[in-house]
Amino acid sequence: MTNNLIFKSLIAAALLVSTSVFAEHNNNNAPVATVAETEGSFRDLPNLKKAFFDTTPADRKDGLAVGKLAVNASDKAMIMQLAQEIADQKHGKYDSLLIASQGRLVFESYYLRGRVNLPHFQASATKGYTTLLVGRAIQLGYLTMADLNKPLISFLKGLDPAKFVDGVEKITLHQAMTMRSGLRFSEEQMKEFREDREQFSGIAQVQAFLELSKPITLESQIFKYRGTDPIMVMQVIDAVVPGSAKDFIKNELFDKLEINNYKWRDDHSGIPIGDSGSNFTSRDMLKFGSLLASKGRWNGKQLISEVFLAKANSNITKAAADWHPDSFNYGYYFYQTDIAVDDKSYDTNVVWGGGGQHIVIIEELDLVIVITGWDMEDTIFNQVAERIIPAFVESL
Repeated sequence: MTNNLIFKSLIAAALLVSTSVFAEHNNNNAPVATVAETEGSFRDLPNLKKAFFDTTPADRKDGLAVGKLAVNASDKAMIMQLAQEIADQKHGKYDSLLIASQGRLVFESYYLRGRVNLPHFQASATKGYTTLLVGRAIQLGYLTMADLNKPLISFLKGLDPAKFVDGVEKITLHQAMTMRSGLRFSEEQMKEFREDREQFSGIAQVQAFLELSKPITLESQIFKYRGTDPIMVMQVIDAVVPGSAKDFIKNELFDKLEINNYKWRDDHSGIPIGDSGSNFTSRDMLKFGSLLASKGRWNGKQLISEVFLAKANSNITKAAADWHPDSFNYGYYFYQTDIAVDDKSYDTNVVWGGGGQHIVIIEELDLVIVITGWDMEDTIFNQVAERIIPAFVESL
């Protein structure tokens, strides 16, 4: 971090004059998608003509507390410089950067296709929201912590065990939530699952997973990043909660968080897809992060089981896909890593979706950072670790 501090000192003086360009905006000027744009394709959305930065975000009466970016001048200059670099696409194609400190939104910015009212696709960040649903079900008593170690098939009805491959009984809910079910398929099978959504949906899809996989062994039950596991977990949620998983999502989580502008794609059976397919605004992503940073509490009420979240956020196994950073570990669809600032290390959790959807949470700092984008290389996390997080360490 020594070079980083030197760099901040060098740019601070230059930016103190130029930051008037980033003057604290009229709070009503955040870019808003038109009705036509909200109904159209994300691919067709025009880029913003000018990026938007705000160090005193507006109170939009959406359940988010707001404040002011209150870090020292050099750290503020560093954050503003990073925001300008994102606007200039020096780090890839990103649509928003939001920061919450001490439970308040203190920095809000939008670029390219980012709009304050437009739900952004989430890709695999959806897996993390599926985790929150399990935690909500545990908080309400529809599942228990002990249930995590029970066979996944014990929660599901309508399956034909006579057709299962060997070892299916070895898959626990815990293993499915850590990508260690042991299910193994050929690329041709995975393509068929994706393309034939009508046949492979609902409980029929789970049946297909359990009978078409290679036999499940202790050796195969190691980390393997695939969508099959969270899809099955969503089926468990649908099986154990009253009504449907779709209603549970709305009534027991999103309504509590005042989230009403979202999309979550269903499969052909009407069950939300557990591994991808959700869309949320950047501000609503920040609510998820704040919920995690506060150990599952929201407005003084425990929404998500604190004991469950401690497990979900922990280092359970290594995130071992070839594209995972070496320092990343895996909990229940949440990543865990340690970020060093000077001589101290901070336990950090990340909800991560392909293309650049990030919710970064450091509970010790009460810091949440949200990013959306559509950059396949997606290297922005390095900038978060080196240029945003140290600013809030120093402000303590």
